[in-house]
Amino acid sequence: MLHVTDTISIADWELTEQFIRASGPGGQNVNKVSTAVELRFEAARSPNLPEPVKRRLQRLAGRRWTKEGAVVIQVDDTRSQARDREIARDRLAELIRQATVTPKRRVPTKPTKGSVRRRLAAKKARGEVKGLRGKVEGEE
Repeated sequence: MLHVTDTISIADWELTEQFIRASGPGGQNVNKVSTAVELRFEAARSPNLPEPVKRRLQRLAGRRWTKEGAVVIQVDDTRSQARDREIARDRLAELIRQATVTPKRRVPTKPTKGSVRRRLAAKKARGEVKGLRGKVEGEE
């Protein structure tokens, strides 16, 4: 059981872990031991996540969201399988926590009368300066 928030917990059957060979440091050991972890969470089918959280999670996950509606997290940060497993679970929990935050609605505002007046006055002044740039008619 993975506890994300007070109200959201993910059951073990929703998570699938697969261990793969990692790249990077590790010497000869890296060719023999599968230490990297690929954590797969079936988010679209999860009964523990409310619909709005699923939608926000899909947007936050980006490329990690599959066509089947699963979130896939790969970790090969350390040489330890247990540590990588822990990191993957922490990253998934953090991603879901971010998805639980409801974004604030933007309240459309109007510019103040003073700012509109100042903007128009500045435009008028700029237009007058440009108007004075014409050809000079005069003596020859």
